[in-house]
Amino acid sequence: MYSELQAVLSAVSSDASREVYASAIVEDNVAGKHTAATRGSTNQRLGELYGLDPSITLFRVFRRFWEADQTGRPLLALLCSLARDPLLRATAAPILVLREGEELGRQQMTEAIREATGNRLNDAILDKVARNASSSWAQSGHLVGRVRKLRKIVEPTPLSTAHAIVLGYLLGVRGAGLLETLWAAVLDAPPEKLTFLAIDAKRIGVLNLRHGGGVLEIDLSPVLTQEEIRGSHGTD
Repeated sequence: MYSELQAVLSAVSSDASREVYASAIVEDNVAGKHTAATRGSTNQRLGELYGLDPSITLFRVFRRFWEADQTGRPLLALLCSLARDPLLRATAAPILVLREGEELGRQQMTEAIREATGNRLNDAILDKVARNASSSWAQSGHLVGRVRKLRKIVEPTPLSTAHAIVLGYLLGVRGAGLLETLWAAVLDAPPEKLTFLAIDAKRIGVLNLRHGGGVLEIDLSPVLTQEEIRGSHGTD
Protein backbone atom coordinates (compact mmCIF):
# COMPACT_ATOMS: atom_id res chain seq x y z
CA MET A 1 0.00 0.00 0.00
CA TYR A 2 2.90 2.32 -0.76
CA SER A 3 0.94 4.83 -2.85
CA GLU A 4 -1.74 5.12 -0.16
CA LEU A 5 0.94 5.55 2.49
CA GLN A 6 2.59 8.34 0.50
CA ALA A 7 -0.72 10.16 0.12
CA VAL A 8 -1.57 9.92 3.80
CA LEU A 9 1.84 10.95 5.10
CA SER A 10 1.97 13.93 2.75
CA ALA A 11 -1.41 15.11 4.07
CA VAL A 12 -0.96 14.53 7.82
CA SER A 13 1.65 16.13 10.07
CA SER A 14 4.22 13.91 11.75
CA ASP A 15 2.97 14.68 15.27
CA ALA A 16 -0.69 13.94 14.52
CA SER A 17 -2.61 11.43 16.63
CA ARG A 18 -4.04 8.16 15.35
CA GLU A 19 -7.48 9.79 15.32
CA VAL A 20 -6.24 12.51 12.97
CA TYR A 21 -4.83 9.92 10.58
CA ALA A 22 -8.13 8.03 10.64
CA SER A 23 -10.10 11.20 9.95
CA ALA A 24 -7.83 12.14 7.06
CA ILE A 25 -8.28 8.71 5.45
CA VAL A 26 -11.98 8.13 6.16
CA GLU A 27 -13.50 11.62 6.26
CA ASP A 28 -11.15 13.63 4.01
CA ASN A 29 -10.35 10.71 1.69
CA VAL A 30 -6.72 11.76 1.25
CA ALA A 31 -5.92 8.32 -0.23
CA GLY A 32 -8.45 8.88 -3.03
CA LYS A 33 -10.69 5.86 -2.47
CA HIS A 34 -14.10 5.61 -4.18
CA THR A 35 -16.31 4.25 -1.41
CA ALA A 36 -16.73 4.56 2.32
CA ALA A 37 -15.99 0.85 2.67
CA THR A 38 -12.62 1.10 0.89
CA ARG A 39 -11.73 4.21 2.91
CA GLY A 40 -12.43 2.27 6.09
CA SER A 41 -10.42 -0.75 4.97
CA THR A 42 -7.54 1.52 3.91
CA ASN A 43 -7.48 3.09 7.35
CA GLN A 44 -7.51 -0.33 9.00
CA ARG A 45 -4.83 -1.86 6.80
CA LEU A 46 -2.46 1.10 6.94
CA GLY A 47 -2.87 1.09 10.71
CA GLU A 48 -2.00 -2.59 10.81
CA LEU A 49 1.05 -2.20 8.58
CA TYR A 50 2.52 1.02 9.96
CA GLY A 51 0.75 2.00 13.17
CA LEU A 52 -0.04 5.61 12.16
CA ASP A 53 0.39 6.61 15.79
CA PRO A 54 3.36 8.60 17.15
CA SER A 55 2.99 6.86 20.51
CA ILE A 56 4.13 3.64 18.76
CA THR A 57 7.92 3.50 18.72
CA LEU A 58 8.22 1.84 15.32
CA PHE A 59 6.00 4.39 13.63
CA ARG A 60 7.57 7.38 15.35
CA VAL A 61 11.07 6.38 14.20
CA PHE A 62 9.81 5.40 10.74
CA ARG A 63 8.07 8.76 10.27
CA ARG A 64 11.18 10.66 11.34
CA PHE A 65 13.31 8.80 8.82
CA TRP A 66 10.61 9.08 6.13
CA GLU A 67 10.63 12.86 6.37
CA ALA A 68 14.43 12.99 5.98
CA ASP A 69 15.02 10.34 3.28
CA GLN A 70 12.91 10.53 0.14
CA THR A 71 15.15 8.11 -1.77
CA GLY A 72 14.94 5.47 0.94
CA ARG A 73 11.19 5.62 1.46
CA PRO A 74 10.31 2.33 -0.29
CA LEU A 75 12.80 0.45 1.87
CA LEU A 76 11.71 2.29 5.01
CA ALA A 77 8.09 1.32 4.33
CA LEU A 78 8.99 -2.31 3.74
CA LEU A 79 11.06 -2.54 6.93
CA CYS A 80 8.27 -1.05 9.04
CA SER A 81 5.58 -3.31 7.55
CA LEU A 82 7.79 -6.39 7.87
CA ALA A 83 8.17 -5.64 11.57
CA ARG A 84 4.40 -5.45 12.03
CA ASP A 85 3.04 -8.04 9.58
CA PRO A 86 4.04 -11.67 10.27
CA LEU A 87 2.57 -12.91 6.99
CA LEU A 88 4.66 -10.49 4.97
CA ARG A 89 7.67 -11.38 7.10
CA ALA A 90 7.13 -15.06 6.26
CA THR A 91 7.70 -14.27 2.59
CA ALA A 92 11.13 -12.70 3.16
CA ALA A 93 13.08 -15.95 2.91
CA PRO A 94 12.08 -16.92 -0.66
CA ILE A 95 12.80 -13.36 -1.83
CA LEU A 96 16.16 -12.89 -0.15
CA VAL A 97 17.63 -16.21 -1.34
CA LEU A 98 17.13 -15.28 -4.99
CA ARG A 99 20.11 -14.10 -7.02
CA GLU A 100 19.74 -10.93 -9.07
CA GLY A 101 17.74 -11.66 -12.22
CA GLU A 102 16.38 -14.96 -10.90
CA GLU A 103 12.63 -15.47 -11.21
CA LEU A 104 10.41 -15.83 -8.16
CA GLY A 105 8.20 -18.89 -8.46
CA ARG A 106 4.62 -18.80 -7.23
CA GLN A 107 5.13 -22.04 -5.34
CA GLN A 108 8.03 -20.57 -3.39
CA MET A 109 5.77 -17.86 -2.01
CA THR A 110 2.78 -20.05 -1.28
CA GLU A 111 4.90 -22.65 0.48
CA ALA A 112 6.47 -20.01 2.70
CA ILE A 113 3.05 -18.65 3.65
CA ARG A 114 1.60 -22.12 4.20
CA GLU A 115 4.51 -23.01 6.48
CA ALA A 116 3.75 -19.92 8.57
CA THR A 117 -0.02 -20.41 8.69
CA GLY A 118 -0.49 -24.18 8.62
CA ASN A 119 -3.92 -25.09 7.28
CA ARG A 120 -5.63 -21.86 8.31
CA LEU A 121 -5.81 -20.43 4.77
CA ASN A 122 -7.63 -22.04 1.86
CA ASP A 123 -6.04 -22.02 -1.61
CA ALA A 124 -7.87 -18.87 -2.77
CA ILE A 125 -6.78 -16.84 0.24
CA LEU A 126 -3.28 -18.27 0.00
CA ASP A 127 -3.02 -17.08 -3.61
CA LYS A 128 -4.29 -13.63 -2.67
CA VAL A 129 -1.77 -13.29 0.16
CA ALA A 130 1.02 -14.41 -2.18
CA ARG A 131 0.01 -11.83 -4.81
CA ASN A 132 -0.18 -9.05 -2.25
CA ALA A 133 3.18 -9.99 -0.78
CA SER A 134 4.79 -10.09 -4.22
CA SER A 135 3.36 -6.63 -4.89
CA SER A 136 4.86 -5.36 -1.63
CA TRP A 137 8.30 -6.67 -2.57
CA ALA A 138 7.93 -5.08 -6.00
CA GLN A 139 7.04 -1.73 -4.44
CA SER A 140 10.18 -1.89 -2.31
CA GLY A 141 12.31 -2.56 -5.39
CA HIS A 142 13.23 -6.19 -4.66
CA LEU A 143 11.17 -7.53 -7.59
CA VAL A 144 10.61 -6.21 -11.11
CA GLY A 145 8.32 -7.32 -13.93
CA ARG A 146 4.55 -7.44 -14.41
CA VAL A 147 4.07 -11.14 -15.17
CA ARG A 148 7.43 -12.70 -14.37
CA LYS A 149 8.77 -11.38 -11.08
CA LEU A 150 12.55 -11.12 -11.26
CA ARG A 151 14.85 -10.37 -8.36
CA LYS A 152 16.52 -6.99 -8.27
CA ILE A 153 19.18 -5.87 -5.80
CA VAL A 154 18.18 -2.73 -3.89
CA GLU A 155 20.42 0.13 -2.79
CA PRO A 156 20.14 1.01 0.90
CA THR A 157 20.52 4.54 2.21
CA PRO A 158 22.04 5.64 5.51
CA LEU A 159 18.59 6.09 7.05
CA SER A 160 17.17 2.79 5.79
CA THR A 161 20.27 1.21 7.33
CA ALA A 162 19.59 3.06 10.57
CA HIS A 163 15.99 1.85 10.47
CA ALA A 164 17.11 -1.77 10.12
CA ILE A 165 19.48 -1.23 13.04
CA VAL A 166 16.68 0.20 15.19
CA LEU A 167 14.48 -2.83 14.51
CA GLY A 168 17.23 -5.24 15.49
CA TYR A 169 18.10 -3.16 18.55
CA LEU A 170 14.53 -3.20 19.82
CA LEU A 171 14.62 -6.99 19.60
CA GLY A 172 17.70 -7.04 21.79
CA VAL A 173 20.46 -7.45 19.21
CA ARG A 174 23.65 -5.49 19.85
CA GLY A 175 27.02 -4.82 18.25
CA ALA A 176 27.94 -6.30 14.88
CA GLY A 177 24.87 -8.55 15.10
CA LEU A 178 22.77 -5.51 14.19
CA LEU A 179 24.15 -5.79 10.66
CA GLU A 180 23.22 -9.47 10.35
CA THR A 181 19.51 -9.48 11.22
CA LEU A 182 16.59 -10.12 8.89
CA TRP A 183 16.12 -6.35 8.66
CA ALA A 184 19.73 -5.91 7.56
CA ALA A 185 19.39 -8.76 5.04
CA VAL A 186 16.51 -6.88 3.40
CA LEU A 187 19.00 -4.14 2.45
CA ASP A 188 20.92 -6.46 0.07
CA ALA A 189 24.31 -5.30 1.30
CA PRO A 190 27.15 -7.00 3.19
CA PRO A 191 27.97 -5.92 6.76
CA GLU A 192 31.01 -3.98 5.55
CA LYS A 193 28.88 -1.73 3.34
CA LEU A 194 26.22 -1.38 6.02
CA THR A 195 28.91 -0.28 8.46
CA PHE A 196 29.87 2.60 6.17
CA LEU A 197 26.20 3.53 5.75
CA ALA A 198 25.78 3.44 9.54
CA ILE A 199 28.75 5.82 9.83
CA ASP A 200 26.92 8.14 7.42
CA ALA A 201 23.81 7.81 9.61
CA LYS A 202 25.97 8.90 12.55
CA ARG A 203 26.95 12.03 10.62
CA ILE A 204 23.26 12.76 10.04
CA GLY A 205 22.74 12.51 13.80
CA VAL A 206 20.36 9.55 14.16
CA LEU A 207 22.74 7.23 15.99
CA ASN A 208 26.04 7.16 17.83
CA LEU A 209 28.67 4.69 16.68
CA ARG A 210 32.12 3.49 17.62
CA HIS A 211 33.97 1.16 15.29
CA GLY A 212 37.46 -0.19 15.67
CA GLY A 213 39.46 -3.28 16.46
CA GLY A 214 36.74 -5.50 15.12
CA VAL A 215 34.22 -4.09 17.63
CA LEU A 216 31.08 -2.19 16.69
CA GLU A 217 29.16 -0.24 19.31
CA ILE A 218 25.91 1.50 18.41
CA ASP A 219 23.87 3.77 20.64
CA LEU A 220 20.39 4.80 19.52
CA SER A 221 19.65 7.45 22.13
CA PRO A 222 19.23 10.08 19.35
CA VAL A 223 16.03 8.33 18.22
CA LEU A 224 14.91 6.14 21.14
CA THR A 225 13.87 7.21 24.62
CA GLN A 226 15.69 5.86 27.64
CA GLU A 227 12.59 3.84 28.51
CA GLU A 228 12.61 2.25 25.05
CA ILE A 229 16.31 1.47 25.36
CA ARG A 230 15.82 -0.09 28.78
CA GLY A 231 12.90 -2.13 27.47
CA SER A 232 15.07 -3.90 24.90
CA HIS A 233 17.23 -6.67 26.34
CA GLY A 234 20.58 -6.56 24.61
CA THR A 235 22.52 -9.60 23.43
CA ASP A 236 25.85 -9.48 21.59
